[in-house]
Amino acid sequence: MRASARMLTAGAAAALLIGCVSGPAASNGADGKRVLVFSKTAGFRHDSIPEGIAAVRELGTEGGFAVDATEDAGAFTARNLARYDAVVFLSTTGDVLDGPQQSAFEKYIKKGGGYVGIHAAADTEYDWAFYGGLAGAYFQSHPAIQPATVNVEDRAHPATSELPQAWERTDEWYNYRSDPRDRAHVLASLDESSYTGGTMNGDHPIAWCQEYQGGRAFYTGGGHTKESYAEPAFRHHLLGGIRYAIGAAQADCRPENGYRPLFDGTADSLSAWKQAGPGSFSLSDDGTLTSSGGLGMLWYAGSAFRSYSLKLDWKVAGDDNSGVFVGFPASDDPWSAVDNGYEVQIDATDAPDRTTGAVYSFQSADLGKRDRALNPPGEWNTYEIRVEGERLRVWLNGVKINDFTNTDPVRSLRDGHVGIQNHGADDQVSFRDVRIKELPTKSPAQGASPGD
Repeated sequence: MRASARMLTAGAAAALLIGCVSGPAASNGADGKRVLVFSKTAGFRHDSIPEGIAAVRELGTEGGFAVDATEDAGAFTARNLARYDAVVFLSTTGDVLDGPQQSAFEKYIKKGGGYVGIHAAADTEYDWAFYGGLAGAYFQSHPAIQPATVNVEDRAHPATSELPQAWERTDEWYNYRSDPRDRAHVLASLDESSYTGGTMNGDHPIAWCQEYQGGRAFYTGGGHTKESYAEPAFRHHLLGGIRYAIGAAQADCRPENGYRPLFDGTADSLSAWKQAGPGSFSLSDDGTLTSSGGLGMLWYAGSAFRSYSLKLDWKVAGDDNSGVFVGFPASDDPWSAVDNGYEVQIDATDAPDRTTGAVYSFQSADLGKRDRALNPPGEWNTYEIRVEGERLRVWLNGVKINDFTNTDPVRSLRDGHVGIQNHGADDQVSFRDVRIKELPTKSPAQGASPGD
C-alpha cells in the first residue's frame, strides 16, 4: 500500500482467473565474482567430469562470473582460495585434500566462502567432519540410472525457482547415510515411488542449501550423466546454486520443518481464501498467484491465527506495490485489515516506513540489512513473518530486518487473519507457497522470546 492510495470498499468477491506469469528479468549481480571448479578423484571417477567443467564455464559466461578449473589439491591454500567466491566440488571422490589443505578450506568457509557440491561431492572426505557437515550428507548407495520424479519443495531459491513442481528427469539417484533436513534447507526431494532403489523411507532430499559456519553451501545429487550438463533445466538448477553460493542471489536457507500449506499452487488450496474489495489474483499453470487491479485483498478465511510463523515467496516485476496483512478480523471489507491489522510492505521505492520490509507507516525495516538481503525485481524473495503475542518480526531471505511490538489494543496481533494485497492496475506482484507453522501461545506476562 502507498501513502497516496486508499483501499476501496469491498464489493463482490472477484473470481480467480487462470493466467500466465512472465519469466524473471535478467539479473545476475555476479560481476567480478570468481569460481574454482575442483574435480580431483581418489576413488571412482565419473566420465561426465569434462562435461561438467565445460558446463560451469558456459554458465559463468552466462551468469557473469569467471571460472577456473583444477585437479591440483595444491590450490587449497589461504592465499589462493581468497581469490574465489565459491569452490565447486565436481564429483570428487575419496580423500582429496591433506591436513593443511583441509585447514585452509575450513578457514576459507568460515570467512564467508561458498561451496557447491555436485553429485559425488557427497562421496568425498568421509573422515573429515567439517566437510561432511558442509556437504550436508554422505553417499551410501545408488540403484541403476533411471527416470524419477523430483519434487521441488522450495520454489523461490534461484536453483529451483524456474523448475516445475514435479521435475521429471533421468540420473543416478543417490541414497544418503543421513537425512539433512534437520540441518539444511531442502530444495528438492525424490519421490521414491517413482523409481526403484530408494532407501530413505519416503523422505529423500536430493538438493539442499545452508549457511554453514560463516559460509554458504549448495549441494545437488544430480549430475552423474554426461547428458545432465546439456539439460536446460539442470543447467538452470546448477547456475542458481552457484549464484547463491557466490552471493549473487539471496535465499532463505535455514532449515524449514513443521509448516503446513495455506496455498500450495493448486486451485483447490484457494477454496479457503476470499477476495475482499475490487481486483483479483490470477493463478498460472506453474502455481503462481499474480495480483491484478484493486485496491483489494485476498485473505485466508479458513481460520484465524494467534501465534505463528507465516512464510511466503513473492516477486515484483518492477516498481510494484503490494503487502502482506496480519492480525485483522474476518471481514469482506479490506479496510478492516488496514484499520485493525498490520501490513508488511512490498514496494521497491517509497519512504523508509512504506517500502519493502516496513511495518507499513509504523516502522521501517533495517534498510542496510534489507538491501543486502533483497533480490531485485524479476527474482523471487521469501518473507517469514513471525507473530508472538504483540511482537511482529520479519525475515527477508533468512535475514531479520524488522522487529516491531504493537502497543495499540485496537490492533492486537493476538488473534487475526492473514492476507495478501492486490494494490492497483499498475501493480503486478506474484506470490507462491504460502505456508504457516503455529507456535506455542505465550501469556501476556511471558511475552515473546527475545531470540530469533
